Amino acid sequence: MHSLLLSLGLLGGALAARPFLNEPDTGFDAFFANLPEGELPPLDKLVGLPDFQAAARRHLPVMNYTYYRNGAAGEWSYRNNLEVYNRYSLRPRTMVDITNIESTLPTTILGHNFSAPFFISPCARGEYGHVDMEKGLVEGAAGGDILYMPALLASMTIEEIAGFKAKDQVTFQQVYLDSNDTATQEIFDRAEKSGAKALVFTVDSAADGNRHRAARYGVGSADSAYTLITWDMYDHLTTMTQLPIVLKGIQTVEDAQKAAERGVPAIYLSNHGGRQIDGARSPLQVALEIRQQAPEVFSQLEVYADGGVRYGADVVKLLALGVRAVGVGRPFMFANVYGTEGVGRAIDMLKHEIAIDAANAGVTDLHKIDPNIVDWTPNWQVA
Repeated sequence: MHSLLLSLGLLGGALAARPFLNEPDTGFDAFFANLPEGELPPLDKLVGLPDFQAAARRHLPVMNYTYYRNGAAGEWSYRNNLEVYNRYSLRPRTMVDITNIESTLPTTILGHNFSAPFFISPCARGEYGHVDMEKGLVEGAAGGDILYMPALLASMTIEEIAGFKAKDQVTFQQVYLDSNDTATQEIFDRAEKSGAKALVFTVDSAADGNRHRAARYGVGSADSAYTLITWDMYDHLTTMTQLPIVLKGIQTVEDAQKAAERGVPAIYLSNHGGRQIDGARSPLQVALEIRQQAPEVFSQLEVYADGGVRYGADVVKLLALGVRAVGVGRPFMFANVYGTEGVGRAIDMLKHEIAIDAANAGVTDLHKIDPNIVDWTPNWQVA
C-alpha cells in the first residue's frame, strides 16, 4: 500500500510539474517569426486547427481572445478536454483496404444529410472575432455542407443569421430556457420561423460559470442566473414545439439513460468547453462511461459530443465509442477571424485529417469503426 501511494504521489507531482501546451509546438511561432505584430498569417499557410488559435491570439484584442479562450476556475477541465485524447492510444490495424474511406465521411444528424460527422458547436459573440459576426460561420458551414448550431446569445439575432443561410441549408438553434413559458414560446416560434430543424437546449448551465480568466476582462458567462432545469420541464417543453429538442450538456451515464427513457431524440455530451464547473470530466470520458456501462444508449438515441477536438484522430476516437457527430467550437470561432474563407478552410482541414487518420488506424468505414482500434486503458504518462 505504501508503494502504491508513493507511486500515485510521484505521478501527481509529474503531472503538476509538466507544462500545459495550450498550442502544441509544431513550429508556428518560428515559421511566422518575421510577421508584424498583430498581423494575421496568410490563410493558405495554416496547416491545422491549432494554427487558427495561434493566429487569433496574435491578432485579436486580449479581451476578445480571452472570451473565446477562457475556462472555469483553474481551467483544469479546459486542459483535460484537450489532453484526454492522448491518454488513449490508437491500435492501428494494417493490411486492410482503406482506399474508400473518404466516401464514408457523410452522415445524417436527426435524419438530415451532411458531408462529414462533425458540426460547428454553438458559440456566442461572433463579433469578438470578426466584424461580420456569425456570417462567416453560417456561410462556411453551407459551403462545407456541415451542420451549424447558432447560439441564442450570438452577436446576430436568430433572424439575421437565418438571412445568410443558403437555400435548403439545415441549422439547429441552440437555446437557454427557464420557467417563463411566454419567453420560451417566443424563442421557439422565432427558431421555427427562421427554418431551424431542431432545438439544442443547454442544460449544463444551471448557474453562473466560475470563470476567473474571463472576469479579469469583464467577459464572463452570458447566462449568469440560477435556472430551474428538470426532466419534467423537458417533458413540458416538448408540448410547446414541433421541433425535436436535443439536450446539450449531458455528463453522466445516468442522465444519458434517463434521456433514453424519456424518449429524447438526441443528447449532446458536453462540459460547456470546460467553462462552467472546473473538475467536470471531458465528453470523451463520458462517452467511454456510456460505452462501458450502458452501450444500448447509442442505439436508443443519437449521441453527439464536443470538447477539445483539434485533430482528425480526436474525432475518430469519439466515433469509435459510438458518437454519431462531433462538435467543434473554439477552433471555428478562431477560424472565423478570417471570415467565411477561414471557416471553410478549417472544415476542409478537418475532413482531410479525419479521413487520413482513420485510414492510418486501419478503419475502412467510418460508420463501422471497431471500438478496439483504441486502447481504452488510460495512459497517464503521456497526458
